[in-house]
Amino acid sequence: MKSLERLQQAIGYVFQDEVLLRQALTHRSAGAQHNERLEFLGDAALNFVVAAELYARFPKVSEGNLSRMRARLVREETLAQVAGEIALADSLILGPGELRSGGARRDSIRADALEAIIGAAYLDGGFAAAQGIVRQLIVPLMTEALGDEELRDPKTRLQEFLQGQGKPLPSYSLVEEKGQAHERRFVARCSVQGVPATDAEAGSRRKAEQQAAQQMLEQLQKSPAGQQRHAG
Repeated sequence: MKSLERLQQAIGYVFQDEVLLRQALTHRSAGAQHNERLEFLGDAALNFVVAAELYARFPKVSEGNLSRMRARLVREETLAQVAGEIALADSLILGPGELRSGGARRDSIRADALEAIIGAAYLDGGFAAAQGIVRQLIVPLMTEALGDEELRDPKTRLQEFLQGQGKPLPSYSLVEEKGQAHERRFVARCSVQGVPATDAEAGSRRKAEQQAAQQMLEQLQKSPAGQQRHAG
């Protein structure tokens, strides 16, 4: 398939066993030989390679900022963006339901497939193969600005805000899960002692929790105590 040839050119690695690549591109809706186990492996390899590259490239950056930089580079939104740039969706293997609902456009499916490709490359060509793909696709995105405070994810910023006030950390719960299997929606709740909880809905539990955390943070910053600390 020409799409597989283009994809391998884009990731900078040609598979010896193309069956592994096809499995990495196969969503669970398309059959039993899907990519979820490869995604698990690729996620671990991606996190390690990104951490090692950040450590080597930014010797003066603190551990906290390195962690935030890594989180931004390996998050679903970033991986989906990279997947879009290499036209990964053209090669995805989806079941009929996902095809009808436009699954190839979903960030979660594209991001998961990219991680699965990294995992498949590790099995196909060893650590160097997985490392090469990460260096080709993710390392060019690395800048020290990734660690800036305003770019931290809402859950991290909320936690730091509460710690700064000496308050207990927030808790998160899943309030509702709805929709068909191929287009699930999640409602998450963020709870902080002494203030009304905030709910948010999104296409993944993680996104819903982040949105609920953002709403909570805004609520706390509008309170008299929050405004006083924010001004200081």
